[in-house]
Amino acid sequence: MVDQEKVSRETPKSATSAASTPLARELESEKRRREKLKTKRMARPDHTRIITISNQKGGVGKTTTTVNLATAMARAGMNVVVIDTDPQGNASTALNIPHQQGVPSIYNVLIEDYELKDVLYENPDTDNLLVAPSTIDLAGAEIELVSLVAREQRLSRALQRYFEYREESGLERIDYIFIDCPPSLGLLTVNAFVAANEVLIPIQTEYYALEGLSQLVKNIQMIQEHLNPELHVSTIVLTMFDSRTNLAVQVAEEVREYFPGQVLKTVIPRNVRISEAPSYQQSVLTYDPSSTGALSYREAAMEIADRGVKAS
Repeated sequence: MVDQEKVSRETPKSATSAASTPLARELESEKRRREKLKTKRMARPDHTRIITISNQKGGVGKTTTTVNLATAMARAGMNVVVIDTDPQGNASTALNIPHQQGVPSIYNVLIEDYELKDVLYENPDTDNLLVAPSTIDLAGAEIELVSLVAREQRLSRALQRYFEYREESGLERIDYIFIDCPPSLGLLTVNAFVAANEVLIPIQTEYYALEGLSQLVKNIQMIQEHLNPELHVSTIVLTMFDSRTNLAVQVAEEVREYFPGQVLKTVIPRNVRISEAPSYQQSVLTYDPSSTGALSYREAAMEIADRGVKAS
């Protein structure tokens, strides 16, 4: 015969065990995070925040972070502009903006004095999101900029004229400008630094994460001293985080130790949806809004917005 008392004792344990599996805990955690976001409203900054996303190491998530933060901000009601200064044009691709050779782009602004308003395109998936694309022409811009007057301030001056145009036209103020940089420290990146108030550095939570970071910080300090005293590293985002590995946890701890005030509490996990979205010319927030990746970028955007309000 079956021992009924034994069954009755073990069934609750089995149910409890199932509820405490790693997957169940993760789903419960995500549910709480979503509920928390539903209760929050993103506050507008009291001035236009111009944020350059930079890291001379490739493959750390610069473009992914640019595209998804910008989309998250715009979908929360902010007026957002993305400026793609990377000749590869990946941000333009991910935001479904034409950027084949001959399309008016940020190259024409930097080299030929086009007005920024004439190279901005609306993102087809998200309202309030404008994009200045990159084209392959930008690959030669580093050389062409060398001989131009005020070569480091070309983007900064174009932005100033654009702000004046919006004010004169009675248009709403832009809340956020995100500038996606190439993985180098050349004149395109210098233009982005001179134009910005803030630098956001994505750091991959893998071995050698901090390699080269000291050089980037030194370059930012040089820009502060000679060209843009307002520039500062405001935000560091940990990307491609895998909580299952000791290495990722150790790297995160190390980065937080070096930059205690700049590292976001939110980390961006390794997530297949984040990787898939660009191939569909979308951000992860439009490709799969319910994914863990989309949730993390929404949280990161909210944290950046909250920090800006507190700082002001």
